[in-house]
Amino acid sequence: MKKLITLFFLLAIIGLGSSQSSKKDKQKSVVQKDTLKKSKTVFGNKEVISDTIMVVVGKFKVYKTDAHASYYADKFNGRRTTSGRKFDNNKYTAAHKKLPFGTKVKVTNEANGKSVIVEITDRGPFVKSREIDLSKRAFKDIASRRDDGAMQVTIAVLNN
Repeated sequence: MKKLITLFFLLAIIGLGSSQSSKKDKQKSVVQKDTLKKSKTVFGNKEVISDTIMVVVGKFKVYKTDAHASYYADKFNGRRTTSGRKFDNNKYTAAHKKLPFGTKVKVTNEANGKSVIVEITDRGPFVKSREIDLSKRAFKDIASRRDDGAMQVTIAVLNN
C-alpha cells in the first residue's frame, strides 16, 4: 500500500511539471511504462497490461524530416551487427549511418502518423537515398500497408 501511494504521488508531481512546458518546445516526451509489480521499459507501440503508469524519462528532438526508411531483409536475421549484437528482425532496432550505437530513435511514418521507438544497433543503409533501416517488426508496425517496402519518415532522437 505504501508503494502504491508513493507511485501515485510521483505521478501527480510529474503531471504538474509537464503542464508547465512551453508550446514553442518542439520536442516530444518519451514515456516509460512501469507495472506495479515489475518495472520495465517498452519500446515500440506495444501496450503493457492494465496496471500501468506513465513516467517521463526524456524528450525527443527532431533529427531529420522527409527521410527515406526501409527494412532489413530476412537473410540478415541472426547475423552479428556492427555493434556486435545479434540481429533479430522481431525486435525494435535500426541501422543508421552516423548516430551512435544505443541511441533511442522515434521513427514516425509521415503518411499515417504512426510511430515506433527503436535502438540503433548497426551501420547502414548502404544506399545513398536511404536514411535508416528498421527491423521488419518496427517497419510493419508503422507501415500504411502490409506490402510497403519503403516510406517517408521523420526521425527524432532521444535527449536524456
